[in-house]
Amino acid sequence: MQKRDIPWASPHYWGNEERYVLDALRSSWISGGAYVDRLEEDFARYCDTCYAVAASNGTTALHMAYLALDIHPGDEIIVPGFGFMAAANVALHVGAKPVFSEVDKDTWCMTAAEVEKCITPKTRAIVPIHTYGNVCDMARIMELADSKGLLVVEDAAEAIGSKYLGRMAGTIAPLGIYSFHATKTITTGEGGAVVTSSVELRDRMSLFRSHGMSTRRYWHEVAGHNFRLTNMQAAIGCAQLEQIETITRERDRVYKTYLQFLQDVGGVTLQCYSDNVDPVVWAIAVKTNVAAFPQGRDAVISRLKEMGVETRPGFYSSNSMSHIYGVENLPICDHLSQQVISLPSSPTLTEEEIKYVCDSFKSCKR
Repeated sequence: MQKRDIPWASPHYWGNEERYVLDALRSSWISGGAYVDRLEEDFARYCDTCYAVAASNGTTALHMAYLALDIHPGDEIIVPGFGFMAAANVALHVGAKPVFSEVDKDTWCMTAAEVEKCITPKTRAIVPIHTYGNVCDMARIMELADSKGLLVVEDAAEAIGSKYLGRMAGTIAPLGIYSFHATKTITTGEGGAVVTSSVELRDRMSLFRSHGMSTRRYWHEVAGHNFRLTNMQAAIGCAQLEQIETITRERDRVYKTYLQFLQDVGGVTLQCYSDNVDPVVWAIAVKTNVAAFPQGRDAVISRLKEMGVETRPGFYSSNSMSHIYGVENLPICDHLSQQVISLPSSPTLTEEEIKYVCDSFKSCKR
């Protein structure tokens, strides 16, 4: 095989990104502006919900959500032990305690049964993370939360466009957050949003987003932050959102092409999706079997890099970072964190490039 140079992810501009950015730049509205308003309206419409509140990134979107829900110091927030740790980190920043639940061995997502084991009198909220574009079993999680009087915030940062029982990921709980990072399904470079059907939560998030100021300039109603998205970033997002159907279609093509090349390979297990989930797969992730890859996941990553294929490890479990989070009994999370590898997932990958990635990966088997 002739060596290629295939990055793990790369942004792609599908249409009007440059034109809209120049328009925003020339308007003199480079902080807030018309494109921020348009992105919020267009994204809420795409998600089939009432409101979207744009933010500077997905993590500040989470922070806005926690503040809007009045998460207090000492509250416990249940998050999965395998997934990107923004929800846990923001919990610590607001003085709450992240409590980590085990995940399902096949979907790699939080389950209601495991969450229930983590509930204590101090539990305030549950934050399901829709890892890699999969969607947690939200019907059971919402049923559990309602029965216990708990709040739910969906972390759909990786699941833009994914659906659960016909509803967009992120719109099933009262609040859902998204990331528009450079690698995400749509991008503004950095950026994010929270969606909600509650006008009260929308207004409260908007207040915290902009220094706690509302109708009176320089008058702080609450001790707010600056979580604002710039007009120029929002302009990119508006252009990206115009092409969302094309983007999701191409991501589906990439996923199905990987499936064609990898589904029958021994020692390799792909993430599973339930019949309730219609995913837009953000990252193509596979679990390696120790017998087939005895050199270990990290050695496979190094070897693929030598072959011109950039990959990434699966998310490290909370136990892997005990210096921050402590240690809990999470054997599935720990196993996934040691064995999962994320392959190049850009929606512009060609079939030839995907075949090269898969052939390179399969050549690492022993």
